[in-house]
Amino acid sequence: MENILKKIEKISSFASRYIGIIIIAFSCLAFFWRDGFAWMTNYTSVFLGVIMFGMGLTIRLEDFRAIFSRPKEVIIGAVAQYTIMPVVAWVLCKVMNLPADLALGVILVGCCPGGTASNVITYIAGGDVALSVGMTIVSTLAAPVMTPFLVYILAGAWVEVSFWAMVLSVVKVILIPVLLGILLRTLAGEHVDKVSDVMPLISVVAIVMIIGGIVAVNAEKILNCGVLVLGVVAIHNFCGMMLGLLAAKIFHVEYTRTTAIAIEVGMQNSGLAVSLAAANFAANPLATLPGAIFSVWHNIAGSVFASIRRSGVEKLDKQHTNEKPIPEI
Repeated sequence: MENILKKIEKISSFASRYIGIIIIAFSCLAFFWRDGFAWMTNYTSVFLGVIMFGMGLTIRLEDFRAIFSRPKEVIIGAVAQYTIMPVVAWVLCKVMNLPADLALGVILVGCCPGGTASNVITYIAGGDVALSVGMTIVSTLAAPVMTPFLVYILAGAWVEVSFWAMVLSVVKVILIPVLLGILLRTLAGEHVDKVSDVMPLISVVAIVMIIGGIVAVNAEKILNCGVLVLGVVAIHNFCGMMLGLLAAKIFHVEYTRTTAIAIEVGMQNSGLAVSLAAANFAANPLATLPGAIFSVWHNIAGSVFASIRRSGVEKLDKQHTNEKPIPEI
């Protein structure tokens, strides 16, 4: 049994590290084999619930302590999360004169909390993982209020938004699964630890199925507007990370924590955007597309950003190593 778990752990680690490539591969497969993936859209909320339950299982009491031990950085990250990304999304929709469906989808992405993939990317970047996890927890727990409120304010110019219906959707697919995961970990922590390494693999499978379903259903529309959406998503993601980086630097945040904030701000829970679009805006089918493409793009761009920041960490480490202590007189 231990050998099997070790093999699964290796597969899980590989899947987490190369999630962007895996998503692209299965998205291509879904595009050409639509019947094999189209049915998955019926279970988008279920798949997202599984992902968030897995997130809840990974949350420990120490993670909440990390929030209170870094209040300045957590507040900067949370405020930046729910200001920079929504505002950039709205500006892009206006400047690029996007049609209603796509504008709604872009704004949904911008108004979502931080995604769990940000924790993995922060780790690869050599950033402060504890801070990243703390910011993800805070933004996720705030999502039942902040996401519907921001979508209601920003997307109202394009479509009619039902605030309370969205609140209910976020509570069902985000808050309840996360709280159940935390509860299970609290009651049976030792047993959860034995299978905790499997959860990233399950999350990768779930996000691949969410995106695969969206690609299969919207294959024809992707041919018509895929390049436009990719461009908007890329600019949105880039602006989020760069402005998050700038916000952290303005407040003189230390390098590894600046990395965590930038990644957290730029990487959204785009699976939630897809789920909300499918559940609350059935009359706007293209609204699911920006979230699906963002899921692919932010993992690729995040990995590139992580490698750049990682090299910065290595340079700082070399500088500290080469610094010779001043001899005492």
